[in-house]
Amino acid sequence: MIYHLNGTLELCEEGSCVIDCNGVGYKLSISDNTYSSIVAHVNEKMKLLTYLQVREDAVELYGFKTNDELSAFKLLITVSGVGPKAAMSILSLLTPDKLSMAICSEDTKTIAKANGVGAKTAARVVLELKDKIAKQVFASSSEAVSMQAPISFAKSSNLSEALDALVVLGYSRPEAQRALSGIDPSLDVTKIIPMALSKLMK
Repeated sequence: MIYHLNGTLELCEEGSCVIDCNGVGYKLSISDNTYSSIVAHVNEKMKLLTYLQVREDAVELYGFKTNDELSAFKLLITVSGVGPKAAMSILSLLTPDKLSMAICSEDTKTIAKANGVGAKTAARVVLELKDKIAKQVFASSSEAVSMQAPISFAKSSNLSEALDALVVLGYSRPEAQRALSGIDPSLDVTKIIPMALSKLMK
């Protein structure tokens, strides 16, 4: 498998780019988010992470500027009915962080706005990835919180875990605390976070 390409960005347009590596031009399908981050660097050295799809009738290479986007892509294509093209469409609409928030808050309407992704597919994305995303957020938050002093929630409480997860998703600690106020601390963290996100996204 091709892990990444490191060469000169020869061509960049919406949906695809070409990277020249030692005289060989590799065409990659890219999301709108990756396009926006690299379009100003044509004719410059560029490194993109890749995913190679091999089918009976075609071989296609997908490119990603960040590891977060590649990880989100790999998660999306595990969903029943979501292929690489649909995954790229979703990642063109939403950054990995915004996708995580949409999934955790069960915001199927936002996901369904991606080209070629209907309400049923968006619902499957939420259903099949919600727990996986929550586990990833918790893992990230546990690393981040080790460098931070606890605030008003008990360090071992479910609310504290949810607070740290919301901070990892990009919310300020005061915002997260306000959203968590009034939520039953005995609930499982995977239930607390969607409830808090619903408040934050109103």
